[in-house]
Amino acid sequence: MSELKHWRVEHDDGIHWWRIDVADAGANVLRREVLEELEQLVEAARTEPPCGIVITSAKDSGFIAGADVHEFTTIADEGQALELIRRGQGVMDRIEALPCPVLALINGFCLGGGLELALACDYRIALDDPKTRIGLPEVRLGIHPGFGGTVRAIETIGVLPAMNLMLAGSTVDARKAKRLGLVDDRVPERQLEAAARYWLKKRPPRRRPAWHQRLLNLAPLRPLVARLLGRAVARKAPRRHYPAPWALIELWQQHGGDRRAMFAHEAKSVARLICGETARNLVRVFLLQDRLKSLGRQQTFRPTHVHIVGGGVMGGDIAAWAAVNGYRTSVQDTRPEALAATMGRAAKLCRRRFRSWPHLGTAALDRLYPDLEGSGRAHAGLVIEAIVENRTAKQSLFRELEGQVPEGCLLATNTSSIPLEEIAEGLQHPERLVGLHFFNPVAKMPLVEIVRGQATSDEAMAHAAAWSKAIGKLPLPVRSSPGFLVNRILMPYLLEAILMVEEGIPAVVIDRCATRFGMPMGPLDLADTVGLDICLHVGRNLAEHLPSDPPLTVPRHLQRLVEQGHLGKKSGQGFYRWPSGRIQRPKAPPGHWDRDRITDRMVLRLLNEAAACLAEGVVEDADLLDAGMIFGTGFAPFRGGPMHYARKLGHDEVQRRLNALAEAIDVRFRPHPWWSGDTKTP
Repeated sequence: MSELKHWRVEHDDGIHWWRIDVADAGANVLRREVLEELEQLVEAARTEPPCGIVITSAKDSGFIAGADVHEFTTIADEGQALELIRRGQGVMDRIEALPCPVLALINGFCLGGGLELALACDYRIALDDPKTRIGLPEVRLGIHPGFGGTVRAIETIGVLPAMNLMLAGSTVDARKAKRLGLVDDRVPERQLEAAARYWLKKRPPRRRPAWHQRLLNLAPLRPLVARLLGRAVARKAPRRHYPAPWALIELWQQHGGDRRAMFAHEAKSVARLICGETARNLVRVFLLQDRLKSLGRQQTFRPTHVHIVGGGVMGGDIAAWAAVNGYRTSVQDTRPEALAATMGRAAKLCRRRFRSWPHLGTAALDRLYPDLEGSGRAHAGLVIEAIVENRTAKQSLFRELEGQVPEGCLLATNTSSIPLEEIAEGLQHPERLVGLHFFNPVAKMPLVEIVRGQATSDEAMAHAAAWSKAIGKLPLPVRSSPGFLVNRILMPYLLEAILMVEEGIPAVVIDRCATRFGMPMGPLDLADTVGLDICLHVGRNLAEHLPSDPPLTVPRHLQRLVEQGHLGKKSGQGFYRWPSGRIQRPKAPPGHWDRDRITDRMVLRLLNEAAACLAEGVVEDADLLDAGMIFGTGFAPFRGGPMHYARKLGHDEVQRRLNALAEAIDVRFRPHPWWSGDTKTP
């Protein structure tokens, strides 16, 4: 064999240990070079078989994160894609055919191609730890497993468990993986290598799924099961937007009973998908996510104590999330009932997050404590303000905090719309103040806007980004301006939807146009969920401060609803009724609605505001803007982001449509000069 760059090989008592350690990478991925070296190892083992082989990772970060997504961007056509996929399939086939037992020792994440490799082994043992995540998430990239995973997953755990795992793109921990049969055993770290030796010595029969799961693979039953799977998929992944899960169902329905045909058509299906527009855009989204993660890697910021001022829903949930992620956290509020509610929601979060590890949930709750007096600020390394969205109140609080926190403590505000320059008025050291704008619900929304005021220091920005990354969030640096990036771009979209309701277009029709475009929920459903009072407050704030021409206006209909106490989900009534907190959507009344015009009115206003943000330098570039809107609002991921979508349409076409709407409806649709290459703000 030639010298190996990405694998370490050890021999021990007749067992070969193949430790993957991809060079110059924090995580192991199956890039071309890695697979070529694995082929060499497999060929050597076929010629001179050892007593057994253990495939494991030399990195503490985990086993294998899957294929190298960056290589997807170099694929020119289906032929090239098919060649790469067949090569990967061939490596897995040769591992499966080795004349000695092979065991995958999984010490952390095992995803995509990593799990496909593990499934080609005779046995799988996983580290019994919360950091272990196992799954086949390829549908999130617009494809499905292609290295034999569709076949081997079904053969290992059965039709329904395997198909549900692949169609959802979800991951499971070691304990659920053991229950499903994805792994043969789960053991603590100190027993991993001993367990591997034991399994290779005993060589028990390979696991097979239950008889009723094998029955579902028979030709007469596959069409029925495929229809049931399709109904479930249709609720979350429309075929016109996300073809991969549908291709997977069709692949199994047509070829599930023929192993050789399934392998062949699996490769062809993935080759076709990976060259499609959806996959290319979802790969783009993955790389945008990687870029955001990299923004928090340059520096480590680990405050020994985090203090949150404001025990409302947002402040309390930020505090709970910090505690869940390992930080000793105090949350301050003058209202005991608010702190009690915070602790109750934190306990619920811990039960859900640490379902298999209750002692870790208990430990997280032990790190979180209510603080009526605000004593936690005296020894905090990070203080986050999350009080009422009032400029005067925030100014007063930060002037008070500045003299009470330790020297070097990072001061942060969770304001959603007030410029930092205004909040920092009167501070002796405004360079310490940074924005940490979380989105609701904190536990689910991945983005945090890192807001730079005019005086904010580079160190404060770097520390805020590093801490956001440390708690599992995606940091997005933005310049302080009204609404920052996400709320500013989203608000015209929401207001346009409300204006159409004023004109008599039913809310359900408007929302269906948005979801048909690819939004995760309609704008009016979203407004009800956020709270119409909050939408009104942010809308008024932006209308007051934005330098737009014509100025932003808040619809009277929104003001009337708030005046009547119809605040959306939290009051039980908004644009929809919400009995028991569940939306009640009426049927669309009869009538002809120009759905393309409705969609254009919302989406083009969003795009026009995005152009204004780029012209004003609110965010560094269009890619970061796309990342912010995808991870902050769920903007149709399969479209690659609003500016990527605009590039696909063509800037001339965007201007043409905006001009047509401006002429037919109102000057608020007038195209921003940015579209024609004028980067200056009008």
